[in-house]
Amino acid sequence: MASLAADLKHFAGRRVLITGHTGFKGSWLALLLAQSGANVTGIALPPETSPSHFTLLKLDTAIDSRECDIRDLSRLESEFKRANPEVVFHLAAQAFVRKSYLDPHTTFSTNVLGSANVLECISRTPSVQTHVFVTSDKCYKNKEQQHGYVETDELGGIDPYSQSKAGAELVFAGYCASKFNRAGTTRVASARAGNVIGGGDWSPDRLIPDCIRALERGNDIEIRNPHATRPWQHVLEPLSGYVRLAVALEEGVAETGSSWNFGPPETAVHDVHEVASYVASSWGRPDAVKVGKDSSAMHESQLLQLNSAKAHARLAWSTRWDFAATMNRTTSWYNKLRDGLHAVDLTRDDIKAYLTR
Repeated sequence: MASLAADLKHFAGRRVLITGHTGFKGSWLALLLAQSGANVTGIALPPETSPSHFTLLKLDTAIDSRECDIRDLSRLESEFKRANPEVVFHLAAQAFVRKSYLDPHTTFSTNVLGSANVLECISRTPSVQTHVFVTSDKCYKNKEQQHGYVETDELGGIDPYSQSKAGAELVFAGYCASKFNRAGTTRVASARAGNVIGGGDWSPDRLIPDCIRALERGNDIEIRNPHATRPWQHVLEPLSGYVRLAVALEEGVAETGSSWNFGPPETAVHDVHEVASYVASSWGRPDAVKVGKDSSAMHESQLLQLNSAKAHARLAWSTRWDFAATMNRTTSWYNKLRDGLHAVDLTRDDIKAYLTR
């Protein structure tokens, strides 16, 4: 199996740019790379939640954090020129399904046009050697099938968010065909992962944060779609995949223009009720989970999982923490924060445990 600790050594002293570093996944990636010796620049809008993982980590003092809307091509290009990055991880997105129904225009302009702007800036920035273009497992046209989706499966979706992620993948393919199809150009690949959990997420309409908010207020946890399943994995799992993919691109193991899934084993499926019950029990309120009626007409998939066999075989990548370890790490993070420990120490402890497992 590939070693994340070894892969991180490739970034020591190098200039790395992360879009979306103020988000949940982006803040974890920024800390992971910064503490490994990379010179990290972050480009993003301000955090959308309060509290936020980014703010609690005080990342604005640990990296070069720049406020920029990726939909503004002129400003984005200026930030790329100033940062002069060697490696780019693109994570910036409008990431919420419910919000995509309420505001489809922002969803499409951010996830499709904004992604095109990032790719355009990369093509105009000679210093960029390697790029990992992050989308989502929801880029696949979900047919509620029992087996996991593979990288060659049909793209699409019912909701605006899924459609925007499929659109981003098509934009990526277009740039691969037009800008990154010659020797000497930036090596690029897209990465697809799904429901990540872990400490520091306070996003709306996400299961773990919703559970934590309810418990903090002394309320019951009311869940919709209790039998819906997702490929739950700790946030460090796909991030290790993104890092591995960047290194594999540089080593010639992953071909430019390729796409990769990063998800837990297909047999490791768990439904919403099980996850919520785990959180409630960890908080000392095992009877807090209640099944409520969904008053929204919003479509939500019941079954979604990835087949990551390609990453296993070609990149020697696999998940390290099973469901129990993932839930233990996640719930412990929030419990310890409630008890007065600092978010940066808790996050570093999780990274250390993941690297040394």
